[in-house]
Parts: sequence; structure tokens; C-alpha cells
Amino acid sequence: MASTSDGDRPWQSYHTVFTNAKAGMDGVDKEKVQKTVYEMSKGSKYFENEQRKEAFIKQKIENLHAQCAQITANDISYFQMIADKKMSDLEASRDLSKIWLHSDMDAFYASVETLVDPSLNGKPLAVGSMSMICTANYEARKFGVRAAMPGFIARKLCPELIFVPPDFKKYTFYSELTRKVFQKYDPHFIATSLDEAYINVTEICNERGISGGEVAEELRNTIYEETGLTCSVGVAPNRLLAKVCSDINKPNGQFVLPNDRRAVMTFISSLPIRKIGGIGKVTESMLREVLGISTCEEMVHKSAHICALFSHSSSDFFLSVGLGLGKTDTPQFKMRKSISSERTFSATEDESLLYQKLDEIAETLSNDMHKEDLSGRTLTVKLKTASFEVRTRAVSLQKYINSKQDILSHASKLLKAELPLSLRLMGRKPCLTPRKLLNHCLYLEQMVASLVYMIQIYA
Repeated sequence: MASTSDGDRPWQSYHTVFTNAKAGMDGVDKEKVQKTVYEMSKGSKYFENEQRKEAFIKQKIENLHAQCAQITANDISYFQMIADKKMSDLEASRDLSKIWLHSDMDAFYASVETLVDPSLNGKPLAVGSMSMICTANYEARKFGVRAAMPGFIARKLCPELIFVPPDFKKYTFYSELTRKVFQKYDPHFIATSLDEAYINVTEICNERGISGGEVAEELRNTIYEETGLTCSVGVAPNRLLAKVCSDINKPNGQFVLPNDRRAVMTFISSLPIRKIGGIGKVTESMLREVLGISTCEEMVHKSAHICALFSHSSSDFFLSVGLGLGKTDTPQFKMRKSISSERTFSATEDESLLYQKLDEIAETLSNDMHKEDLSGRTLTVKLKTASFEVRTRAVSLQKYINSKQDILSHASKLLKAELPLSLRLMGRKPCLTPRKLLNHCLYLEQMVASLVYMIQIYA
């Protein structure tokens, strides 16, 4: 965040999700984007919340610095033995026999809108509103416009930007078309959102005697033939690396990482840690500021400090990243843990509009639950106000429910008890147990994030 030491250029220390590079933004003037975002954000509730988050990150970093300063040479020796044992065990688990693809549709929502309305082709386009953008096409990204950015900031960066409201029925239709293609290559493919999926093509490659790269090209061509849309694909020995690879040659491209340990370690040696799923802004800041770690390979070099400062599970994850390891198995079917749906809209105190949004998501939740024959009896309402305050309220019912009427009735009571409020996003998440659905969690949130509609959605 900005400080007095930044002089006449306070925006240089103002780092938000809006200023992180995405595919198609390589040539963007980052400082110009930072300056615009800073000038249009300062004084807002979002700006104040970013300051609070930055203060929180700073405190965590200071605490880690203090812990790091207390580590003795004997401690380092001890934790290095622990780290070496961990890495030895992890290395023994390396599996180079599988070939995984990660397919990522290119600017999916925007591409669907352009496919339906060809007049939009070649024009900077954002799906969303002046309040929030779900996604932006590559023409818009050249100006620094990206998903999760408020539309009024995007319009400042790109005055010619065209806004199209989201249509999830349309996106779901095209998503289903892509999944029919995935099914042909891997009946057990893993869909992580409407526009992303992991496909295990090991058997296809062995049966047909072709490479993962050939399968990727064939899959991309088939998706284009079936949908008129393009996707980018990453090919790698595990899912973690396949996802990283799918982002390298976007849009409409592919990247193959061979099933070879030396190739994997060379790839990891210069890979920025932020490219790894699970390493976000806070973790990146802590690793960089405290341990000087900016690439995945450096995780191994600082393995003793990682084991000394972080939990068992976190250190295992960081060291796995440093070794280029990721999951290679296909998860067996499990009872679904959650279903959620969210809607972003302009911040409002209009109670009639809030109840209207509540009605819409209650209907979506009910429809989703009926499709999977699920029901539950605990309803939780989570509220995030315009000032980013988070509240959570819940009610346990006498019977299991899944109808829109029941969901809306109980959720409305929880919402009513909290009014007046100013909200800009509503959503909900049901949680499952072996006895079908135990909890219906109905979220009402304000989030500065991309508008998404799928499973397990968080800011």
C-alpha cells in the first residue's frame, strides 16, 4: 500500500488483484494500470479494506522475521535433516508414468458472447458491469482490463470497452459441449469450473501409440469444431504442472512438459511461485520478503527454514512444489462436499432488490440439489457488508429440505434480522455428508472478485 516514503508515486506500492498479470497482459504498462487503480480506488471502502489486508500481511511478515531471527545454527542443522527426509520421501513418490492435460477455455464468457454476436469480434469486451467484471477478452486485456476488476476502473483504462451482462445458461450450455469432448478421452475427467478441466490421457496415449502433445492438439481441434471456441492446453506428468503449462501459450495454444525428471526440474528452476495454484498474494509475500524465495526451485534451497517456520502440511506442499510434484491419481468418486452459487451486483441497500437476488439464488440452489437428489437441514447465511465486515448466521431445522420455498423462507428470516445492509454479492454453499446433505449454507457476500458460478467459490 501507499506510504509517505513513496513520495510522488504512491501507486507503486499499491498491489491488488487488479494489477497481477494474466494471459494476454504481457505488454501492458503495469505502472499505468497501478496508477489508475490507485487513483480511482483511494478513499473507497475497497481501498480501506486493502489497507487493512496490507497491514495484516505486514504483521505476519514481521512475525516471521522475528521467528527467523531466533533460529540458531543448531536449529538449521536439525530442520535440514527433517527437510531432507521429507524430500527423500517425496522424491520416492514421484510418478512419471501418467500424462495429464489441463484444458482452459480462452476468455470463456467473453468468447461465448462473441460467438453468439459476431459484431463484437475484435472489440475490447468485458462480461459484467460497471460494478464488477467476470472476464475480459484479449483485446481488453491489452489495456490492463481483467477479471475481478470493477467496471468503472476498466472503462478508465479502456474508454472503448463494451460491457455485456453475464448469461450463465448460455455459458453452461457451451461448457456441457466441451465436457462431452473430454468424456471421449477420459470418462473420469475432473471439471474444476465451467471452463477448466483435468483429463488423464495416459490410456489413450498408450492405446493409440501417440504423445500427449498429439492428444492435446486433437482435443483442441475437436473442441473448436464442436463449439466454435478455442482453448489452451497444458500437458505434464501431474495435475499441478499441467495447470501451469496451460497458461504458457494462451490463447489457443498448448505447452508440453515431458515426462522426464530433468525436464521437470529445469522447468521448475525459473518458475515464479505465484504461478502455482495455492500460492496467493499473502503466501508469496511471506516467502519472498522473509526467505527471499521467488522461484519454485528456491523452495528446495531454503528447505530447512521452510520446515522451521511453517506447519507440517504447508512445508510438505512447498517442498513438493520445489520438486515439481503434484497429484497424478484420479480421485475416486466421493459424496459431494458442497454446491454453491453466487451473483455479483452493484452495492445496494434496496431491500426489495436484496430479496429478489435471494429468490434467484434460492431457486438455483434448489434446482442444483434436485438434480443430485440432495437435501439438508442447517442453513447458514454469510453476509459481507459494503465495508467488508463479515457476519455469519445459521438456523438448524427439524427436517431436511431442498425446495426453493423452504430455502427462501428460512434464508429470508436470517437476512431480515440483519437489515438494513449494503451488499453487492449473494451466494450460498450446501455441505454434504454420507447422509446426503447435512448443511445448506446460503451465502450473502460482497466480494471484489470475478463473477463465477460453480462449486466451492471463494474470494
